[in-house]
Amino acid sequence: MSEFGALSVVPPLLAIVLAIVTRKAVLSLFLGIWSGAVIYTGGLGIVQTFDWIVAAMADDFHAMILVFTLLLGSGVAMVWNLGGTYAVRDWAIKRLDTPKKAGIAAWVLGLVMFFDDYANTAIVGSAMKDVSDQLRISREKLSYIVDSTAAPVATIGISSWVAFQLSLIGDGYEAAGVEDHPSTFEVFLSSIPFNMYALLAIVMVAIVILWGRDYGEMLEAEHRSWTTGKVTRDEAVPMQDVAADLGEPPASTPRLSNFFIPVATLVVVTVATALWSGGFDLWTFLWDAEAASGMLWDSVVDADYALALVIGSFAMVASGFVLGKLHGIFGVGDATEYTIDGFGIMLTAVSILVLAWGIGEVVGALGTGAYVAELTVGTVPLEILPALVLVVTAFIAFSTGTSWGTMGIMTPIAIPVAWEISGGGADGHTFVAVMVGVIFSGAIFGDHTSPISDTTVLSSTFTGADLIDHVRTQFYYAVTVGIVVVVLLLVWGYTGITPFVLLPLGVLALVGLVYGLSEFDANRRGVDPVTVSEPQSGDSDTVQVAGSEKGE
Repeated sequence: MSEFGALSVVPPLLAIVLAIVTRKAVLSLFLGIWSGAVIYTGGLGIVQTFDWIVAAMADDFHAMILVFTLLLGSGVAMVWNLGGTYAVRDWAIKRLDTPKKAGIAAWVLGLVMFFDDYANTAIVGSAMKDVSDQLRISREKLSYIVDSTAAPVATIGISSWVAFQLSLIGDGYEAAGVEDHPSTFEVFLSSIPFNMYALLAIVMVAIVILWGRDYGEMLEAEHRSWTTGKVTRDEAVPMQDVAADLGEPPASTPRLSNFFIPVATLVVVTVATALWSGGFDLWTFLWDAEAASGMLWDSVVDADYALALVIGSFAMVASGFVLGKLHGIFGVGDATEYTIDGFGIMLTAVSILVLAWGIGEVVGALGTGAYVAELTVGTVPLEILPALVLVVTAFIAFSTGTSWGTMGIMTPIAIPVAWEISGGGADGHTFVAVMVGVIFSGAIFGDHTSPISDTTVLSSTFTGADLIDHVRTQFYYAVTVGIVVVVLLLVWGYTGITPFVLLPLGVLALVGLVYGLSEFDANRRGVDPVTVSEPQSGDSDTVQVAGSEKGE
């Protein structure tokens, strides 16, 4: 257990509370790191503070993600200056003429982009932002749709998460001292029905979109956006505002190809590079059917997704150079300037990412996650262990801002406990699969409620939302799903009812809760619980972002 005890929890909680109360994410994160340094050193701690910040940037994976984020900014700038953003907005608005249709489109895109959560947020957020603005969908609502499909989809599909998750299962069995066990992939598949938060979070997004009902601060945001055209609060600080930062694009004739070619380049090159880095051989795949399936799976598992994202985003920028020259919109000199301008629109996101990772360095040094896990997950009744593990995992992810780090902390602790209290054998393997699903669920649940989560930051960035506004509005929905999942796990623990029965019951519960809470909150606020409807004649086409008007 951590030598710092309860003090180890103070820095992340301080950063989170300050961020939510003050809405100043950068300052709050820095103060959280500094407080950790004071606890760690017993002195002023300023040197240790910057040691942790530099260490966060120096991490190979983090450095790759920073390069990817900056290049994505350049890619977005390229698409903007090529006129691709206007083109896809005009094309989509003819087909997606209601908020419901736009919401469904964003949700479906989130399901399709299952291979990586970072790429998911970048592509879906960038593609849908202007369309949702035109239809007066609040930036908070779009951020929720993007964030609540990205990680949940990635954790149950063939994605950049899979290799990490499989390795954790192996580590958990090793920690339990079990050598003879099913394959890690078999355990992973068995865990999916118990990854209830991920599954029901995806369903929750669909329910909110289809019913058009909101509650909590999201109701306020959607009502503001629909009635006034303000897609952000007047005092909001959007993580990215392309129109304000880049000005009007030089392209005189918007072309759909100037949107779809760069985005397709990003997707195709990212996937191809990932497979290549994992050892995929096209010739063998085409001509050796027996080896093809195994090689494809191994390539997915062994791929370097961070490298793939960097190469894919670089290719997206390069395609902008080519299209700009090909269509006579801008030359190499201007394209280079746009690349640098794109870096600029990501500086806020990069700053927050670095500081959020800095908090990760703090909690690692202080042993925060291990302290919380060992304090709570001990010898408890088998019936309540899954629900308890979900809550503890969610708290650690909320406090640390990292779902992967949380999985890494909880798996070697929870799996041995599960193996021991279940008595081992076939029942033990079944219960290990339950623990794996619950840990993955809790990690994503905590991530969705935390302002220091990297996926939360990136979702806000690519949808142009205020980070804290996104967290505050999504919190109500994440907690609703989380409570339903806790109840389902308790029912499973005491009755053993299959999750294939419990999950549909969970969906029905979410439908009832969305209806009931939206009615209650709307009556309390004196507004219509259905926040949007069909387009009204005479509606203005003007939307406002953070107080500045944008006439389309």
